[in-house]
Order: sequence, then C-alpha cells, then structure tokens
Amino acid sequence: MSIDMKMAWRNIWRNPRRSILTMAAIAFACLLLVFMLSWQFGSYDTMINSAVKIHTGHLQIQAKGYQDRKSIRLVVPDPTRVGEVLKDIPEVDEYTFRANAFSLVSSMDRTYGIMVTGIDPGREAKVSTIEHLIRQGKYLSDSDINKALIGELLAKNLKVTLGDELVVLGQGRDGSVAATVTTVEGIFSSGQDVLDRSSMQITLKDFQDIYAMRGAVHEVVILGKSLNAVQKIKETVVAEIRKIDNNHHLAVLDWMELLPGLVEGIQMDMYSGLIFYLILVIVVAFSILNTFLMSIFERTREFGVMLAIGTTPGRLMKLLLLESTTMTMLGIIVGIIAGSLITWYFQIHGIVISGASDIMSRFGIPERMYPRLSLRSLVIGPGVVLIITFLTALYPAMKVRHFHPVEAMKAV
Repeated sequence: MSIDMKMAWRNIWRNPRRSILTMAAIAFACLLLVFMLSWQFGSYDTMINSAVKIHTGHLQIQAKGYQDRKSIRLVVPDPTRVGEVLKDIPEVDEYTFRANAFSLVSSMDRTYGIMVTGIDPGREAKVSTIEHLIRQGKYLSDSDINKALIGELLAKNLKVTLGDELVVLGQGRDGSVAATVTTVEGIFSSGQDVLDRSSMQITLKDFQDIYAMRGAVHEVVILGKSLNAVQKIKETVVAEIRKIDNNHHLAVLDWMELLPGLVEGIQMDMYSGLIFYLILVIVVAFSILNTFLMSIFERTREFGVMLAIGTTPGRLMKLLLLESTTMTMLGIIVGIIAGSLITWYFQIHGIVISGASDIMSRFGIPERMYPRLSLRSLVIGPGVVLIITFLTALYPAMKVRHFHPVEAMKAV
C-alpha cells in the first residue's frame, strides 16, 4: 500500500462518525438504486410478456406493408412452409396462424366496424391468454362452426350477450362479398380497450371459407421461450425466411414494432424513474460535498504545514480524491451487496401488490411481481453514484490548490 493510500485511510477514520454516516448514505442510495432498477426491469418484462401473450406475440411474420395498411390482399401465401421453418428453431416456444379482415358486424339494434380475426383455437390457446380472459361463455374449439368470441366493450356497444346472433359483412380476398351469421360463444375482457371494443374471433376454417383466403393467412404469430431470445429468433427467422421467400415478400416484426405504444410507455416510465434517481444521487453528492468541505476547514493548518515542508498542491489534491474515492467505493460495495441480497430474495418469492391482485388477474397479469437482478441493474445506479460523487469531491479538492502556506497555517 502506498504512503498516499495509508494517509488517505488514516484521514477517513479521523472522524469515524461522519465517515460512517457518509458511507451509509452512499450504501443506502446504491441499495435503493439496485433494487428499484431491478424492480423496473422485472416489471417491464412482466408487462411486455402479458401484453404480447394477449394478442401480438413476441414476433410476427407478415407480408411487407401489412402492419401499416392491413389490406386483406397482403398475405403470407404458404403458412405451412413457414411453420416448418419455425419448428426447427429451438428458441421458438409456440406459433400460430391468424387472418384478419375489416368488416361490419350488426346486431338487432346496432352496427359497428370491427376487425374479424380467424384463429386456430388449439394453437392460439398456446400463444395467447385470451382463453383465460373469457368472462362469459367459453373458448372456441376446432369443431365450432359459425361461433364467435367478442370483446366485452363490443358486446355492450352491440347490446348482445351469449347465444345472440351477429351478421358479419365484409370483402373477401378475391373481391367477393363476404357475409355470414355467427353466434356469440364467449365474451372476453383483455384490458386493452381497442381490442375489447373492436375485435371478433372466429375459427380460421370459417374465416378461410367466408373471406376466400385460399389457405393464406395474414400473420404468423411467434411466442419465444423468453424475452431475451426474441432478437436471436428474429435473426434466425429472417435468415430462414429468405430461403423460401424468393420475392422478398415477407417481413419479420418484433414486439417493439408491433406495440410502439407500449415501448413509449416504458420509455416514459424510465424517464420519470431517472428523475427520481438523479434527485437521490444529488442528495448523496451533497453529503459527500459537506463531508469534504468540513474536512478541509478542519485541516487547513495541517495542509499549510504540508505545503510549507514541500508537499505539492497536486499531491494534496490526489490525497483528498483518494479519501473520497475510498469512502465512495466502500459505500458502493456495501450497497451493492445489500441491494443484491434483497433483490435476490424478492426475485425468488415475488412481491404481491396488496389489493390489486383481482384487477391484475383480470388483465392476465400475475398477482406476484418479480424484480430481475441483472448486470445492468447492478452497474447503472452505483456507476452513476461513483461518477457524481467523484465530480462533487473535485470542488473541495481543487480549493487546496489555491492555499498559501503562511495563510493556511494562520487559520484557526
């Protein structure tokens, strides 16, 4: 250990109470940052997985331009070949096929424009949580004919309930008139107002017949084994799809492209969290500033003597920065260890949000939320604390450079 480091260590403990309180403030800030960032990242994963499992999936294969135009003629012409590609990708958990068409739906009293979606009930139940969000009636089965699931808000708007008939009128893929009469088999509530207000689901077999799809679909919906696997799945699917899509007709979209509103919501929450974290770090920085200003005032005569016997201002500045960095690092290490232990505990056992379990389960969100400890949550918060406290300690350290030995030794 160098002489400067030994002096810095001795000076830290000249006033142990003040040093301990300062390190405790740093440790508490780091603990809070590690836990809160882990909580944020964990809750984002839960929100994303809940949202994609309601409707969009982690990824979708579509015809280029379909996401923006939703034209019935922009199709995936051979979904079976696409399915064969997906079967061989280990990161893919499940996949399903969907077809969509804008149509008019009428009850005895009202008519609304909605999106009719054809689904494969068996596959859909493995990709989507709609089956568990049905509030009245039951989910579709593969053998159902002319049966439909509708959103709760759409049912209220149309003034219909289970067993009521709905007339559907639209346009087929070939330009023909698409018309049918369906019976309400189930009513779901996803918590997404747009989906609940303007969505009807029928079997893909019925959809193919009504809208003259000739075996084509509009979406191949993919659910990955984890959120972290999405990028790898996308890269693999893009490479494999090129082999069977000679005309470059298909596009692969991930959840961020499919749910831009959710991405914006997460970004807004991150920004508001950053403001809170910045305020917390600034409070800690002022604690460091106060500690070192007091230290300089108390040791002014000592610094004067050291300057008089030949110690350079640069070395004094280095000594003070060593003291501040050592105290900061000790506080950060304690904070990271404590924050990791607390986060690890709740990562295993979860946190139940009291009073909100019924509402959360209604929207397909688990009642227990789990923070997610990661390298990112361990590094970001403590890293910012280290940088800001170091910059804060520069101010009192710079003051030493302007000391004159004679004046400093006269200080009381």
